[in-house]
Amino acid sequence: MPKRFLSLWFRYLLTDWKTIRQPDLKGKAFVFAEPDHSRLLVTAATAVAQQFGIEEGMTVADAKVISPDLVVFDGKKGRAVKLLTGLAEWCLRYTPLIALDPPDGLLLDVTGCTHLKGGEREFLKDMIGRLKEIGYDVRPGLADTIGSAWGVARCAKNGLIVPVGGHRNALMPLPPAALRLPTDLLIKLRNLGLYTISGFVHMPQAVLRRRFQKELVLRLLQALGQEEEFLIPLKEPVPYSERLECLEPITTREAIGIAVSNLLERLCKRLYAEGRGLRQSELIWFRIDGKKGQIAIGTSQASNRTEHLFKLFSFQFDQIEPGLGIELFVMEASQTEAASDKQGGLWAGKPGPDSEEIAELVDRIVGRIGSQGVRRYLPSEHYWPERAAAPGDQRKDDLAGAWWSDRPRPIQLLDQPELIQAMALTPDYPPKMFNYKGERHVIVAADGPERIEREWWLEPGEHRDYYIVEDEEGGRYWLFRSGHYDSGQSQLWYLHGFFA
Repeated sequence: MPKRFLSLWFRYLLTDWKTIRQPDLKGKAFVFAEPDHSRLLVTAATAVAQQFGIEEGMTVADAKVISPDLVVFDGKKGRAVKLLTGLAEWCLRYTPLIALDPPDGLLLDVTGCTHLKGGEREFLKDMIGRLKEIGYDVRPGLADTIGSAWGVARCAKNGLIVPVGGHRNALMPLPPAALRLPTDLLIKLRNLGLYTISGFVHMPQAVLRRRFQKELVLRLLQALGQEEEFLIPLKEPVPYSERLECLEPITTREAIGIAVSNLLERLCKRLYAEGRGLRQSELIWFRIDGKKGQIAIGTSQASNRTEHLFKLFSFQFDQIEPGLGIELFVMEASQTEAASDKQGGLWAGKPGPDSEEIAELVDRIVGRIGSQGVRRYLPSEHYWPERAAAPGDQRKDDLAGAWWSDRPRPIQLLDQPELIQAMALTPDYPPKMFNYKGERHVIVAADGPERIEREWWLEPGEHRDYYIVEDEEGGRYWLFRSGHYDSGQSQLWYLHGFFA
């Protein structure tokens, strides 16, 4: 398939933008001006102002002489690039490969995209028509090379859609300015009577390089397709991406669900064929009023199961605001990983912490309450209970070590042990009762002690003797006495966790 490039020239970018914001300025002469060495220079002018002879680069004082009623607005550096960036994002509904062409243009790689609108002519008709409805005066050029598309958009009187392979003939009658050459070189060519590209295109390259510098040769070869030119897109294309253009703008939740399901089926089919799974994905929608939005999901493990991923997206359907209607959906898998072999599950027993079932359950919980509501803890190599577990990223961190399973540990461990009043009848024996938060607990069963020494290389202090105790109500607790038994002073007992 031959490459096809589209150049969009916004002839009055800044002034059109101002007119859109202030419709009462339509049809009036006004300019933007910026200071330059104690002078105000015109940086943009409306078509009406240009008819009076006001051009970019002219001083405001001279422009005022030509048109005393001229309205002057303060220009701002970088505004044109900001506007082009916004227009490029708007054009993403037509192609994902878009580059800025400052100060007043965009370059689009539309290879394989025009058939979505019924051909190149209908493609341009839809795009240009909608841009003009917004309020921008835009002129397109479509050709096999970036250089020829750029030249046709700015210099051709007609034939803005160059047939495949016809870019050379389209360039012949155009002036040298169609080659994106600097002003000094254009003046030199004009002084030599070379008013069109056909006047020097057949000259030997060595002659052109010697007389007009290598830039002329480079631009000429790029326009002719003999020197490759790359388009650097504003947004890096995602390897796994699917687009769905709606025949009619959709507004209902049911239709949105059908569109998302269709996109996921195509995306997951590609991922499955390549042995990969999705870890993070974004759904972007484009509305007919020019606005767009997006939602994102993430998974604990690489997944290419359509049903599971659809559930994660469905939790956020309420965030989609279709407005007057959504015309395009784009689903991107921004992060993927190698997927595990699903057949291994046929020989597995009960699902473990890294199983697909557990991972999907965690994904659904995160989808409902948010990632901040789910915590994952990993074993840490410490004897002290408060340090034996460390928070980890539920999506990234792997299990570095194993949990200690030789001794029972409570389901709920307090961040800090809480001081209690306890009574033990015999030294080094568990207490017979204890008071916690004003409630008395009579102990009927106990197990212990389990002595845990303090990590002296981290901090000084006493050891702990832990007991698992059960009260009359069936509650089970993890208690400890701090330090050795001493008959001469009261013992300090603490509650550190709950088993049930």
